[in-house]
Amino acid sequence: MSAITVLVDDPGWRKPRGLTARLRQAAEAALRASGLPAKSRLTVLLSSDEKLKGLNRDFRGKNKPTNVLSFPASANRDGYRGDIAIAHGVALKEAEQSGKRLCDHASHLVVHGVLHLAGYDHEKDRDARVMEPLEVRILKKLGIADPYKVVA
Repeated sequence: MSAITVLVDDPGWRKPRGLTARLRQAAEAALRASGLPAKSRLTVLLSSDEKLKGLNRDFRGKNKPTNVLSFPASANRDGYRGDIAIAHGVALKEAEQSGKRLCDHASHLVVHGVLHLAGYDHEKDRDARVMEPLEVRILKKLGIADPYKVVA
């Protein structure tokens, strides 16, 4: 069984009841679907827009907040796959704008982040055509609607 550590750095993340358990479940589902070993470990940091803005600036050269960042670990014998950081304000705004529950959107961001740790990407169209359907399948198993489906 994998070990998913969830760290809550922003108090806004404490409000949704059962959130950390749901995020662990989402991460485990993504690990299984990605083909990573069952004993993989990772950390999810639930933080603030300001923290993500700093990380985005320092590691990607983009001086703005973002919803999720993934930091893959170097190869190691401990099975540690890396870290995922999610910004509360950005995630909440995105959830509200798309009519989704924060728990569902945050679960999607965790799945998305885990797939990045597993080596998936979406920068090129052909890569997105692999990664996004995998996200949709994982989320469906968790009872979460397709985040890429356009609602008219």
